[in-house]
Amino acid sequence: MSDEQSLIRLFIAIELPAVVRQRLADVSNELRAMGLERLRWVKPENIHITLKFLGETPAERQPQIEDALRAAAEGVAPHELTLGALGKFGGRQNPRVLWVDVRGDVDALKALQKRVDGKIAPLGFPADERPFAAHLTLARVPQDLAKKVARPLTEAIVAVKVPDPPIPVREVVLMRSELRPNGPVYTRLCGVELA
Repeated sequence: MSDEQSLIRLFIAIELPAVVRQRLADVSNELRAMGLERLRWVKPENIHITLKFLGETPAERQPQIEDALRAAAEGVAPHELTLGALGKFGGRQNPRVLWVDVRGDVDALKALQKRVDGKIAPLGFPADERPFAAHLTLARVPQDLAKKVARPLTEAIVAVKVPDPPIPVREVVLMRSELRPNGPVYTRLCGVELA
């Protein structure tokens, strides 16, 4: 088996209930109608909260990663989040990502992310240097459009209100990401319930 065949692209996430994904699809449609249709929109079924991106990983490491997730989830109580406000990464004139923040028991989510980071690090996945910022990516701004959409994007962020259905956090999920020409396809490999 070649190296390429044995590598899988992995990340650890919190999945969203169908009702939350539908609300985010509604928000995305409203934003598209405000002159932002040329952004690269994330498919609603692909929106999630990323706790840790692992990248290209040998497939035979999956059982070790699952064990680390079980250890990270031990003693962590289920908690609840809600959707927050729209925001963007990138400067005022150079937006890169349009997102929705999360609210609710964010401290519990941050603690869970830190535990995941700590249990995964010994497997060769260094802890993230940047502080964890819980968010849901709605769209990416193509670089050639950034200046053109900077103002409409800022106006849309102020104008569009995001509903706040509950996001129950009951498990962490190991996901596989396959990059395809029409966008990534995510496959759930393993879910670990919080204790």
